[in-house]
Amino acid sequence: MVRCEQDPISAGTVVSRMRALDAALPRRDGIAVFNRVYLTVTAEADRRVDAGPSADTRAAVTLNALFAERYLAAVEAVSEGRRPPACWRPLFQFRHHPGVRPPQFALAGINAHIGHDLALAVVDTCRVLGCEPVRLEDEFEEVGELLAALEERIREELMPGADLLRLADPLTHLAGAWSLERARDAAWTAARALWALRGLPDVAEEFAARLDTAVGFAGRMLLTPLPG
Repeated sequence: MVRCEQDPISAGTVVSRMRALDAALPRRDGIAVFNRVYLTVTAEADRRVDAGPSADTRAAVTLNALFAERYLAAVEAVSEGRRPPACWRPLFQFRHHPGVRPPQFALAGINAHIGHDLALAVVDTCRVLGCEPVRLEDEFEEVGELLAALEERIREELMPGADLLRLADPLTHLAGAWSLERARDAAWTAARALWALRGLPDVAEEFAARLDTAVGFAGRMLLTPLPG
């Protein structure tokens, strides 16, 4: 399990790196599809923080930055010829598959990011700030709102309209089989479990590895090639 002890990258740096990816990747690339919708909601969240009250927002900024950094680290690993976490591997493996539709790429990305990255980002943030997960519950809920906006953006921009998406279309069933709310609940439970296991590093490492594998398996199912 990766531990981030230093202060995280800034929100502005996160957005800049996502914009660089958006400019560099082919539009149909599966990573580009996910990155595009993630960039939109991340930039909006950054603007809200800048326009918000002047109260200390370090916890929220830290959690958001460490959360995004795990996705960006997976992209960097692949670009350097290293293996990304198991949760991200299906998306990188199928990113150019002609039988996988854009909504599947986006949902597989959000599955990896919530199912694995979010839990570990909460633990990372607790280590940086020296606090318990319960201290971050409000910030976790704010991240959940961002993720809900991300899922809504996916469905608005990438899913076909009701007149095109038939009930018999396999994409309808794939999209309906994955639940953002359940994934968020599971991420919070996993974060609390990992924090409770911090005194047993071998057990925590095994728990995180099994979580990574399970989320990767779900991602592989979301990326099942479909008929055109």
